[in-house]
Amino acid sequence: MANAASLSYHEPGIVMILTESSFILLLNIVNFVLDRSFYCGLLGQVFLGVAWGTPGAKWLGTEAEEVIVQLGYLGLLLLVYEGGLSTSFQALKANLLLSFCVAITGIGLPMGISFVLQKLTGATPLQSFAAGAALCSTSLGTTFTVLSSSGLTKSRLGVVLTSAAMMDDVVGLVMVQIISNLGGASGASISAVTVVRPLLVSLAFAFCAPLVCVFVAKPVTVWLNGYRTRYPQGFVNRVLVKSSVVWVVHTLILIGCIAATAYAGTSNLFAAYIAGAAISWWDADVPHPVFKVVTPDTTSTSSTVRKASDGMDRIAQPSAQVVNSPAQTAELSIKEPSNDAAPPSSSNREASPGPSFSGSYIYEHYYQQPLEKLLRPFFFASIGFSIPITEMFRGSIVWKGVVYAVLMGIAKMVCGLWLARVSLPRMPTEVMLRCAKLKRTLCIGESRQTITPADTATSGESSQSPSRSSPKARTTTQTAHTESPGKKPRSLYPASILGCAMVARGEIGFLISSIAESKGIFTSSTSNTGESSDIFLVVTWAIVLCTILGPLAVGLLARRVKKLGEGVEREGRVVRGDVLGVWGLS
Repeated sequence: MANAASLSYHEPGIVMILTESSFILLLNIVNFVLDRSFYCGLLGQVFLGVAWGTPGAKWLGTEAEEVIVQLGYLGLLLLVYEGGLSTSFQALKANLLLSFCVAITGIGLPMGISFVLQKLTGATPLQSFAAGAALCSTSLGTTFTVLSSSGLTKSRLGVVLTSAAMMDDVVGLVMVQIISNLGGASGASISAVTVVRPLLVSLAFAFCAPLVCVFVAKPVTVWLNGYRTRYPQGFVNRVLVKSSVVWVVHTLILIGCIAATAYAGTSNLFAAYIAGAAISWWDADVPHPVFKVVTPDTTSTSSTVRKASDGMDRIAQPSAQVVNSPAQTAELSIKEPSNDAAPPSSSNREASPGPSFSGSYIYEHYYQQPLEKLLRPFFFASIGFSIPITEMFRGSIVWKGVVYAVLMGIAKMVCGLWLARVSLPRMPTEVMLRCAKLKRTLCIGESRQTITPADTATSGESSQSPSRSSPKARTTTQTAHTESPGKKPRSLYPASILGCAMVARGEIGFLISSIAESKGIFTSSTSNTGESSDIFLVVTWAIVLCTILGPLAVGLLARRVKKLGEGVEREGRVVRGDVLGVWGLS
């Protein structure tokens, strides 16, 4: 069969058709139900992967599982790419130091605490190091999925979380290279190339990507936009205003970045994030021409109507009137009227910009549907394929795995303390003085607001008893004060959400632990041939529990925050609108 000229076509049997169709259908049904309830539909997809795959009933078969794993990894790349598109560079620059501190905490504590395995399982320092490497990462796919489900992707909290998770995963993927190069020899030494190359390549891409954007992409774009402005009816402009062409360009950028990092020796996921962030920067910070167009039924001679290349929509050609706007992309230059739209009235027959073909627009119209319905469910199901469920329920393995999982969960939840804002208690006298001063200020202000020319005769009485001001006015003033944006959060919800979101390990953790097991690092001299090592099973317990409980906790917290923001309480009182404070702002 290896030398066959072609693959013979065979019609799938009815059992395979029913198995695969039910698998895909249930992945979407479970995701829909759990997302609406707890914002964690991914957990149901992981459990379905366990049930349908090799750890469970083995209904799919090895060949189908390998295909699902490969397609799921494409979904993971698109998830990370979407995270890059959602990056706000102003928020990223403002919170870069904070993100770095969160990432360092999320790496250092799990690595350090993992050496408890020397007492817990009799692991060697090298085995403890490999276990810590597996548990220091943060699942990017899980992070972006949870943020998208809870609507926090573009918030300041989301920016800090995604950038910290990306840093953690870059370090985790460096660990992949180190673990792969170490092998199973007990006397293996870590050479400088083993450690430095992946790290330096990642830093080089992080440093060179902004330089390429500023000194190459931006000048080329400015020159090209000038050419399009001079020749709005030219071939170049007619091509670049098509969404399909923009989709091809964005896809080539994504594939080019992934291929470059793969050959250079660093993370594909890091490249996907850089590609999305670069396109997001190009859309927001690079000036683009906005062509004014005229609706098709107008008689103006400054525009013509032609048939689109796909033969479906009529597109109005741009007129010669051009303005530059840094807030809009070059693809805001075409008006694509829908076939069922009502003809515009005479008062509306004016030039107007067309739809946006930004990175977010292209993603929503070309990538989002297959990702949401097929690729992303396949990715989380493939995580379920990696869980050796039949070997994990031995008494000593269970309790050791639970203890290690608790320690690893605490190690990541500590990251949330960077977002906590704790006010030290003041002296009672100072508190009383401040309260009295605040009360006098509010009362005097309310008294002045209630005085009118007609009340001049009673102004003396009002000044003598300022405490009789309207309760409604006082409530309005306090409500306006508490709901003003940009204030510090009055709760630990932001810190809790960040800490719980960092707990999920996912794909990188399974990858590192599986490599360490296959290379013999986790294997001891007393282990039986053909069975997984005890250390590997303990590490797997920690990864599984963290991947399940982390998103579940974030989903419950996000649900609670949403209810508080909507003012839902049993007593019927209006809840303060700044539950997340500055961390909820975009």
